[in-house]
Amino acid sequence: MSMATDGGAAPTAPTDPDFKRPAFLELFFDLVYVFALVTLATVLADELSWTGAAGTLVLLLAFTMIWALTVWAADSVDLTRPAGQVQFIWVAAASLLLAALAADAYGDRRLFFAATYVVIHLVTAFYSVLVVSLRRPPRRSLRILTWEAVAGIGWIGGALVGGSGQLAIWALAVAVEYVAAALGWPVPGIGRSRPRDWRLAGGRVAERYRQFVIVALGVSLFVTGTTFSMSEYTMERAWALAVVFGTVVLMWRIYIYRAGELLTEAIARSSNPALLTQSAAVTHLIMVAGIVGAAVTSHLVVGRPSGETPPSWAAVILGGPALYLVGRGVLDFTVFGRISRSRSAGLVLLACVAPATPLLPPVLVALLAMTVLALIAAANLVSTRQHARTPAPPMLR
Repeated sequence: MSMATDGGAAPTAPTDPDFKRPAFLELFFDLVYVFALVTLATVLADELSWTGAAGTLVLLLAFTMIWALTVWAADSVDLTRPAGQVQFIWVAAASLLLAALAADAYGDRRLFFAATYVVIHLVTAFYSVLVVSLRRPPRRSLRILTWEAVAGIGWIGGALVGGSGQLAIWALAVAVEYVAAALGWPVPGIGRSRPRDWRLAGGRVAERYRQFVIVALGVSLFVTGTTFSMSEYTMERAWALAVVFGTVVLMWRIYIYRAGELLTEAIARSSNPALLTQSAAVTHLIMVAGIVGAAVTSHLVVGRPSGETPPSWAAVILGGPALYLVGRGVLDFTVFGRISRSRSAGLVLLACVAPATPLLPPVLVALLAMTVLALIAAANLVSTRQHARTPAPPMLR
């Protein structure tokens, strides 16, 4: 792909002497999360309600926490050594089991799911203390171990309670995990973890974030193709297939113009690259949540392109792109210190479409959402060709 095609952005990571490419084992690890995201999208499509959306969000946050901690830990783990490889393979295997249980996480297998999730965190942190971190002070792993043990009480307790209280308790548990991470997992006596303590290699981690977005986009394509192949072949479904595929392509295109391509350079230019690297994780989580919404849209629209559009369907069809644009706007701010006007305009246009959705079939609502994304992609292309931008992360200011 040429520089012009990419909006003039030339990848800087390969020329960086400190750049370390993700190991093949890390890419293998991501395959488990393809299955996990497919499961979550399917679960939400089958139980499309506010409660179902909240439950799916809690599970997405749980899976993402495992993924993020594993990605960050890879900078201090030698994956060429058996000790490091065992840790990654263990987390991959346990995550696969967790993903297999996710479909019934709020049902009969809720205790099995919760126990598996807690064990993943505790065993991984404990293993890091005993084996991987023997040559370094294991304080980071001890902090995580402490807080995950606290959150684990909520996960196990919620599973034991079950019923309507389970979701609330699990939401509180996952909130504890994310707040603790944001504060550096503070523990009396050993303090809190600082972003620089992780020694994150900005180029490698930025590449891992991009790969996570590609995994999510791949999940959307998988759900689209699977739904189409399992449905009766009609012209309406063929048009629906084209619309949802176009939506996924536009999400990819909007991502790489240009903050997605320049994230590595922005991290390198930042006065606090480790903090910027961790904050970028939040923006990618928001975008991945929006892409999962697009996968649910694929399942719904390809399965039934015509007829009335229920409010819950409209919320997903328009909400997925809206959530994606929110995350993409925050990524703009992370890289350039400003938010592109096209992101805000896109959110306004999607909001304008919402009142008309009860009168439109699902495929037409999806087409309007795709059109909004197409307008944003076109605006990005024009803006990039007229105004070359240099990364200016807020931490430089």
